Amino acid sequence: MSRWLYFLWNQNPVVRFLSQEQSKEKGYEELDPAYETYLSSQQFYEEHQYLKLYGDEESNQQVASNDAPEPEPADGGETTQGVQTVVTAASGRQLPVIGTQYVMEQLADYDFLMKHFYSVHASTTATREEMNASVLLGKDLSIKKDSSVPQILIYHTHSQETFADYGPDNPNATVVGMGSYLTELLEAKGYNVIHHKGVYDLINGELDRSKAYTYALDGVSGILQQNPSIEVVLDLHRDGVKEGLHLVNEVNGKQTAPIMFFNGMSQTPTGAIEYLQNPYKEDNLAFSLQMQLDAAAYYPGLTRKIYLKGLRYNLHLRPRSSLIEVGAQTNTYEEARNAMEPLAELLDMVLQGN
Repeated sequence: MSRWLYFLWNQNPVVRFLSQEQSKEKGYEELDPAYETYLSSQQFYEEHQYLKLYGDEESNQQVASNDAPEPEPADGGETTQGVQTVVTAASGRQLPVIGTQYVMEQLADYDFLMKHFYSVHASTTATREEMNASVLLGKDLSIKKDSSVPQILIYHTHSQETFADYGPDNPNATVVGMGSYLTELLEAKGYNVIHHKGVYDLINGELDRSKAYTYALDGVSGILQQNPSIEVVLDLHRDGVKEGLHLVNEVNGKQTAPIMFFNGMSQTPTGAIEYLQNPYKEDNLAFSLQMQLDAAAYYPGLTRKIYLKGLRYNLHLRPRSSLIEVGAQTNTYEEARNAMEPLAELLDMVLQGN
């Protein structure tokens, strides 16, 4: 088999186009590296029926309650805006602090941290030990820029997600279009970026996201195997909210769709999901929180609270893995695009350890 055919085979496993009965009959499950995970998932959901509704990453937000709250004063005094002895991943960045910088005394308070920075879905839990701000902010997630080898991978588990004004006259109003623009911005900063446009949420031409994460794991794992120099993996999405709910803020003088960092906890309120282990969960949480704090300081209004949900969402592939929701279906292409420049800045801040 030629290398090109082998690549196509890995990107489009035969089992994707067959029913479960057909794949078993033909024995194709042995050819799909993700099939065993899929079967484990089925068994898990038989034991946890209520989680079947929670397998997707969308927040299904009904009201605008997930926006970042107003900053609270530290120790009953003024907010720490402009103070230099603060904990942010980019305290040395030459950007004006127009938002809020939080001191460690605030962030070390578990209740304060969870109230101000996280929304925890009913499918999971976040313990005090896991949400240790000192540990998460002490993580060095910096990398050395090297444009000669791939360093960042951007892909889309749900490539068919579109924005409000998507249509024949605006075909780029999709998450894939956002990924292309983010790729340009990061390459301009000196990173070598692969933008993978593989489709994992269509089966026989029909939208079907029931196995999208399984198929994406297969495809993305192949890319990482071929490019071991990749250190950052970004799964770019668009959130789904109640129709009529339009989330938009002014950032850098532009009407901007807020972004939302998303973490899979690989655990339910009753304990760990054993078949969805993630050795990099702490790093994933650190990556999100460091970018969230930089956003609070330099781009207030850009981010919603970090969303925690029960499954893994393929965030185990690299320590610097992130699932990022850009706006919602009610946002326009321009509003979503306006979020890409500050997002590129946040990524650069953390990856350069500034």
